[in-house]
Amino acid sequence: MKTTDIKIGSVYDLKVGKNTTPVRIMKAAEGGGWEAIGLTTNKPLVIKSAERLVPKKTPTSAPGGKSSPKPAKAAAQAKSKRGPTTPKVKRASALDSAVRVLAEAKGPLTCQQLIDTMAAKDYWKSKDGKTPANTLYAAIAKEINTKGKESRFQKVERGQFALKK
Repeated sequence: MKTTDIKIGSVYDLKVGKNTTPVRIMKAAEGGGWEAIGLTTNKPLVIKSAERLVPKKTPTSAPGGKSSPKPAKAAAQAKSKRGPTTPKVKRASALDSAVRVLAEAKGPLTCQQLIDTMAAKDYWKSKDGKTPANTLYAAIAKEINTKGKESRFQKVERGQFALKK
C-alpha cells in the first residue's frame, strides 16, 4: 500500500508475520508513520511502514465474486440433502487400554510390554509418538500420585505395574 493511500480514521489490516490484525489509524506519528489502535486488543501501536498495511476486506464481495453469498433458499436445500451424521467413536485412551491388558495378563508388566501388547491386540496405538512407553509410565505414575487409593494401578517393582486389587 502507498503512503498517500492511507487515511486517518480508516480501518486497515496490519500484516504481522503471516497473519493480519485489524487496526484503526488515529493520527500521523511525529517520527513518521502512523499511530494506530489494534481493534482486537485496543492497544496503541506505531506503524512505520505503509507496506505493512492492507486495505480492510469487506465481509461481502461483489456479485459474481468467489465468495458471493448463497441465497437462503439454496443454503437450506443444501443442508436438507445431507444424510444423518454418525456419532464419533471415542478412541480408548492408553490408560484404559493398559487396564484392559493388565486385567488379561497373569502378572505385572512393564510399560513397554503394555504398549507392545496394546498394539498387537489393536486396543491402542500411538499417533506418531517417539516414546509411548515413557508417556504411559508418566500417566500411570500421575494417576497413582493424584488418585492415591482410588488409583487403578499399583507399582509392583521398578518399572512394573499391576492392577490394584
